This record gives sequence, structure tokens and C-alpha cells, in this order.
Amino acid sequence: MNVPFLDLNRQYELLKDELELKVVEVLRSGAYIGGKYVASFESDMQEYLGVRHVVSCANGTDALVLALRACGVNPGDEVITTPFTFFATAEAIASIGAIPVFVDVRESDMNIDPAKIETEITAETKVILPVHIFGWPCDMDEINRIAKKHNLKVVEDAAQAIGSEYKGKKIGATDNIVTFSFYPTKNLGACGDAGMVTTDNEDFAVTLRAFREHGMAKNGAKAREVLYGVSDEFATDASTDALYNPYKYYNYLVAYNSRLDAVQAAILGIKLKYLDAYNDKRKNVAMKYEAKLSDVVMTPNPPKNGMSCYHQYAIRTQRKEELGRYLDKQDIGSGAFYPVPLHLQKAFDALGYKEGDLPIAEILCKQTVCLPIFPELTIDEVESVIQAVKVFEEDI
Repeated sequence: MNVPFLDLNRQYELLKDELELKVVEVLRSGAYIGGKYVASFESDMQEYLGVRHVVSCANGTDALVLALRACGVNPGDEVITTPFTFFATAEAIASIGAIPVFVDVRESDMNIDPAKIETEITAETKVILPVHIFGWPCDMDEINRIAKKHNLKVVEDAAQAIGSEYKGKKIGATDNIVTFSFYPTKNLGACGDAGMVTTDNEDFAVTLRAFREHGMAKNGAKAREVLYGVSDEFATDASTDALYNPYKYYNYLVAYNSRLDAVQAAILGIKLKYLDAYNDKRKNVAMKYEAKLSDVVMTPNPPKNGMSCYHQYAIRTQRKEELGRYLDKQDIGSGAFYPVPLHLQKAFDALGYKEGDLPIAEILCKQTVCLPIFPELTIDEVESVIQAVKVFEEDI
């Protein structure tokens, strides 16, 4: 049986009437940047997450850059993060001239190991950047405790964790800055690039909005005061019309153009209504894998302090490459996330890491295989995946 790793067409077919009507509505409105569709999506997301501020942006990588800039990270500063994640996490750090400092992960949840963070903190450290990998919540109590002890800020990369929970609260509802990606393959996926940053902190929110849009106007002035203590008189009655705002040409920071467009906002607003149901279906697939594969491969441990949105289901095998090839021959899709840990990526050769420095992350990269896990998978397809993995692992 052909089982795709992911099939976006299935979800589109289920939602196409609703999506296409809304897209046409946006196109006919003539308002394509900002406006009511973006405002509505941000408001809906505030309610869904239970967070005070939602700042939408162009993509998940930009979300990380905006977050780091809002934390006052400058060239030469250090940001502690995980080596077991997608490249964008460390790329965002390096792109603003800061230095990624990699800390090994725990085998239990594949997330950054809080017990190994403090030894890497220096006078140049400004931020701890954990990643809720595959939707698994990090140990945020301990990470926040360390950050508070050392007067550091925390940026949470939740690109894969929309709908995940930590101690009864949705990830994203915190005084920290939390970044999200709505790349089409995510649990909540746009039909293009899209991203978001959330926080309960008013100063962070103002600064994020300023960096999102050219450091201009009232948000730019406020952000300059928050970051640098420089206060400027600024008119408070500026129009919010993006085309005719007379104050949009007053700039206070060198920033970015990273706005969510109205079409993507409208699409995300529709899909948000179904997100919890989609995540429940992912969990059901995961539970089937767990029940039938835990005796033949290493399967993920359920989070102790929260709930995963099951963005990916990563098993561990001693024959990673062989399993991937075998599944491919059976017409079953799989993902080799991640083949190379970030500290060993050639882009970071100058940092001086070598093989053996972060052994747990290196082992995971040699062993993890992600199985199909999306809401529209059928029972027969899940059973086909299970049987294929069993046949492979038992044929030793």
C-alpha cells in the first residue's frame, strides 16, 4: 500500500469550499497586507492560546529573528540552544551576528537538557533558546529558573508545537517570547509562508511589532525607548491605515519587513477552528504506533509535564538508513529528521565543534526515523506502516 509521509491535498479537499470562498473574499476586499483578516487571526489566536499578545509575521525564521532582536541580542552575544532541530533555529541566531552555543539534549524527550545549560553560560550569554522538538514540551520550569538566576531572557522555538501544552497551558502563553511557524507542513499550515510570535509581556510585544515593520511609527518610538532608554515625543493619533498612515515614514530602528499577508491570515483563521481535532487524530495515530511498535523499536516517551501535538513521531532504530530505504521500497514515506546535528553542520565549522562533543544529539541523528503522522491517515495506512517496520526490525 502506498502511504505518503504527508499529503496536503487531503486536507485541502476537505476544506476547499470554505478556503476558496474566503480567499476570493480577501482578493475582492483589496486589502492584502494587515487589515481585518490579520487582526481577526491574531485575536482568534490570542483566545486559543490564552496569551495577551500575538504578533503575526512572514514566516517562522523571521519570528525567531524578531524575537532575538526584541530581547536586545546584538552581534557577538551568545545564545544557548539545542543542536537537535531544524537549521533555522541556529541560523536566526547567526544571521544577526550572535553566536549559537549548543547544549546537548536528553534522550527521553530529545529536547535541550537543562542540567547541561549552566556550564555554558558566560558573560556574553543573553538568551536561552529551547526548541519544543516534534511538539514535545521542554522542561520550561527548570529552563526559566536558570534564566532567572542568571538574568537571561528565554525565547521558545515552538515551530513544531502549536497546540502542545505544558502543565495545563498552551505553549505560547507565557512572559517569554514564543515563536511559531505556519509553513504548510506544520500542524497548522498556511498555503505559503507564515509565522507568529506570542508573549504576555507588553514591552516585548511593542518591540516585536516595531521590528516586524521597519521600526517605524509609534511602535518604533516605544521600542527604541524600551531597548535603549531614549524617549521621543510621538503623536498618538496616527491612522492605522497601512496605505495612508502619515507617521509610517518616521523610523526609530533599523528593522525588517515581515508582515503576514491577509490571504494567509484568512486561511489560517479557518484551519485554526479544526486544529484541536487534527491534533487529536495525530495523537490517535501515535498511540497505535506506540501500542504495536514499542516492543521492536524505541518509541517516544509521553511528556511528563504536558501534552504533545505530535507534529512528528520519531522512532529510534540501529539501522536508520536501511529502514528508510526499506520503507521507500514498500511505498511508505518517512523522514530522516535529523541527519546532521547543528553543531556539525558545515555552516558552523568556525565554531570549532567536533564529533563527540554532544553525544546524545549525535546518537539521535544516527537513529531517528519519523513515520507518517497526519490527521487524514487511514487505519489501513497506519497498519501498513506498523507491519512494514515490524517486518524490517524482526528480519535481523
